[in-house]
Amino acid sequence: MALRFAPRWPYTVAVLLAVPLFVSLGFWQWHRGEYRSAQWEGFARTDVPPVEASAGSLERLPRFTRVRISGEFEPQKQFLLDNISHEGAPGYEVLTVLRLVDGGHLLINRGWVPFSGYRDRLPDISLEATGGQQLTGRLSTLPVAGMPAGRLPPPEEGPWPRLTSFPTNEELQHAWGAPLLAPVLLLDAGSGPGYLRDWKPPGISPERNFSYAVQWWSFALLAAAMYLGFNLKRVK
Repeated sequence: MALRFAPRWPYTVAVLLAVPLFVSLGFWQWHRGEYRSAQWEGFARTDVPPVEASAGSLERLPRFTRVRISGEFEPQKQFLLDNISHEGAPGYEVLTVLRLVDGGHLLINRGWVPFSGYRDRLPDISLEATGGQQLTGRLSTLPVAGMPAGRLPPPEEGPWPRLTSFPTNEELQHAWGAPLLAPVLLLDAGSGPGYLRDWKPPGISPERNFSYAVQWWSFALLAAAMYLGFNLKRVK
C-alpha cells in the first residue's frame, strides 16, 4: 500500500492564504522586536551626552532624547499620577511644572513616591522655592491607561497637589491654567530635587515580540503539515 498526494482545492486555497500571512506576521513581530531592542538599549544608556534644549526645540526632539534644560520650578501647583506601581508596591509619580528660561512650561516627572496607606492622605511633595535649575533627563510622554476606565482627570477645583490617573496633556493644562509643552521630562537620578527614579522603557519587552514571531512561524509550519496530512491518500 502506498501514499498518494491528492490535494483538494479548499485545503489548497486555505493554506495558500494562511501560510504567507503567518510568515509575514512573524517577520513583522521580529522586526518590532529588533526595533524595541534598539530602543530599550538606547534608553538604558547613561553615557549619552544630553542635548541642550529649549522651549522651541523640545517638541521637535525624538522621544527618549536625553536633554539639558534650564528654568525654575512652579511648586505651588503639582500633580500626583495615581495607579503607578514600583516592584509591586502602589504609589504615585510627581509632576511639577518647570518655567523655562526662554518661555514655555514643561512637565517634570520628579519620580515615584509610595502610597501612604490612606486615600485621603496624600504624600507631602512640597517643594521650596529653589531658584534657577539646570536639569537633565529623557523626554517622554504621559503614561497611557490600558483601559479607559482607569483614567481620571484632575479636579478643576480644590487644594494642591491634585490627584489624577492617566490624564491627557489637555486635561493637565486645563487644571493648571496655562499651556504646557507636550513632552514630559523624566529626570535623571542625580538631577534636581525629587524621588525614586527607576525609569523603565514603556511597552512590552523585545523578547515578547520575538516569541510572537516564533509562534506565527510555528503556525505556518503547522498549517503546511496539516495540509500535507489531509491530502495524502492510501492507494493499493
